This record gives sequence, structure tokens and C-alpha cells, in this order.
Amino acid sequence: MMLIEIILFLFIGILVGIFTGLVPGIHINMIGSLIASSSILILSEINPIYLIVFIVSMSISHVFIDFIPSIFLGVPENGTELSVLPGHEMLKQGLGLQAVSLTSLGCLIGLFIFILMIFPLSLITKLFLNSGTIIQKIIPIVLILVSLNVIFTEKRKFAAFFAFILSGILGLIVLNLGIREPLVPLLTGLFGASGVLLSIRSKTKIGKQKPGKKIEVNKLKPILASSIFSPLSLFFPALSSGQIAVIANRFSRSDKKEFLFMLGLINILAMSFSFLALFLISKTRTGSAAVIKNLIGVPENNVFVLIVLIALFSGLFSFFIVKFLSKKFLLILEKTNYTKVSYLVLVIISIVTFFVSGLFGFLVLIVCAATGIYCIALGVSRINMMGCLLLPTIIFYLMI
Repeated sequence: MMLIEIILFLFIGILVGIFTGLVPGIHINMIGSLIASSSILILSEINPIYLIVFIVSMSISHVFIDFIPSIFLGVPENGTELSVLPGHEMLKQGLGLQAVSLTSLGCLIGLFIFILMIFPLSLITKLFLNSGTIIQKIIPIVLILVSLNVIFTEKRKFAAFFAFILSGILGLIVLNLGIREPLVPLLTGLFGASGVLLSIRSKTKIGKQKPGKKIEVNKLKPILASSIFSPLSLFFPALSSGQIAVIANRFSRSDKKEFLFMLGLINILAMSFSFLALFLISKTRTGSAAVIKNLIGVPENNVFVLIVLIALFSGLFSFFIVKFLSKKFLLILEKTNYTKVSYLVLVIISIVTFFVSGLFGFLVLIVCAATGIYCIALGVSRINMMGCLLLPTIIFYLMI
């Protein structure tokens, strides 16, 4: 009977993860917060193991599905913001399905890499705990060097520097305003709403899609870079998957196809490593891990094995679900006026931002969208707007 209930909660979690992944602005942390804040009477009626199965399956499927609106609609969340430009470019070239498939494949392979890395990371963690202070001093230096590298590889270096600093100051302000879910208006404004508004202005049309066209991608570089840098999320809570992607890309020098594949790898590894961090060092790195800790504390060996198995099964199901949903999305987009779709997207993200972050959050969204448009108008890569997260992180570690 327990196996049937585990399977039931696994599929319910996957369904909820599909919902949170597809709807712009709705994040798994919101669902996790609802569970965490539920009354003890309600939770006492449900075996905590079933809730953990639900949380893990929802989290993993969300990571897979989240790339669909990011690539097709240009509306990112934390972790997928960097997929907007390369993914949207491929969509306009008729390769939208291939773009989503690359991120999905990256997520799936990332789960197997996670399983392979559990034992070595368990050993490394013990060494890290003895030298954590030294490494904490190195991290801001690495981030500064990576940021400078991002800026100085641009042709318009001063414009890139200005975009980085401007978005960085904006990030510092927004993250310290005390609004609910500050990353929603910050990232959606800078990377999502700004691009959608420009798309409406230029009356963007997506090209005729070529779902059967094969593309070649060198997977070795992204896999190596992701495997080396993703474990940073285990030890440094202030590092997001987007920031790790920036660091990894500076070393791997990936093209846009390889970069999308690498984003899938890094996002799923960051989520998976958050469960490992809870198991190894009793630390929570994501809202999902925090809910699990709230439910049962630090997982025992058998519970962690269950978490790994649920993550793997959820990933396998989600991989095929992404293929199905992305084809349906493309059919709709090809038959619809993309400008009208963009208007609808703006309405949805405005409503979601208002309900998630309040009226003040909605005003922040407008300011961030205007800032994003200005930074794009400077004629530099949007990766420079990652200053909104990099600069606050650098300052955070310098002040430790």
C-alpha cells in the first residue's frame, strides 16, 4: 500500500511541477511555503515521507518544464534567465524545439551525474568543512575576475561595465527592499518583460519551425564545466545556478547550443545538490530542501536514497513530458500572432508579480523592465545584466 501512495504523490508532484514550470512567476517555493505554513493538524494526517516525495518530484519536474516559457515566451525565472537570448534566437531560426530539447537533455544527464558525484562529494565535503573560511575568501575574487572577464570580452567595454554596474545596483536595492519574492520582479523585469516589450515593438515573428532538423552539440565541455562548478552550490548559499553558469561558461567558452545544454545540467545539479547539502551538512540551499528539513529534519540514509530515486524517476518522466508539451506549444505559437501572445504574457507576468510581490513588487517590475530595455539598447550582451546577482553576491562574501 505504501508503494502505491508513494507513486501517487510522485505523479501529483510532477503535475504540480508542470503547472509551476509553465505559468510565469509561479515558483515551487510558493507551494513549499504553503506546505510549510499549513497547520500541524493538516500535516499530521499525511505521512511526511509522502510530502517529501511530492516536494522532490515537483522540484525536479519544475526545473525541466521551466525552460519552456523561458525559451518560447521569453519569460525566465531564477536559473533560466540566461536561456532567454540563445533560446529565443533559436526559436526565431525555427529551432525552438531543439533549444528546449537541449535544456531537457542537460537536465536528464545532470541527474545521472548527480548520482555519480554523491560519494566523491561526500568525501570532499569533509575536507571543505575544515577549510571553508579560506574558500569563502576566494569566492568573491573568483566572481570579480569572472565579472571583469565578461565585461572585457565585449567590444563596447564601457557600455558593458555600465550595464553590469547599473543592474548590480538595481539588484542590491531590490534584494534589500523587503518585498516578497524579490527575484520575481527583478529577473522577470530585466530578462523577461524587457525582451517581451522589445518583441512587441519590433513585431517579432517566429520562423517556420523545423522540428526534424538535427543539430550537433559538443556535450563534453558543458558536462565537464558543470561537474566542476555546480558543486559550489553545495557550499555557498548565495551562489545561484545562473551565477554558476556564468562562471562555468567563462571556462568552457560554449556556443549558444552548448550553453543551453549546460544550463539544463547546472539547474538540475543545483536542485539535486540542495538535497545532498541537507543530507551531508544539514544546510538548506533551496526552498524545497528547507521544506523537507521542516518536515523531518536531516534525512536519514534510507530517506535520502528515496529522494535520489524519486528525483531520477521524476526526471525520466519529465524528459518525455517536455517533448510532448514543447511540440504542443510550437503548434499553438505557429498558428497565433506572436505579438498578441507577447501582450498576453505581459498581462500574466504583471498579475502574477502583483499577487506574489504586491503593488510595490509590481512597481519594481516596471523599473526593472525599463532598466533591462536600457541595458539592451547599449548594444552589449544581456549576460552583463547578471550583475543584478553577481554584484550583491560579491559584496555579501566580501563582508563575511
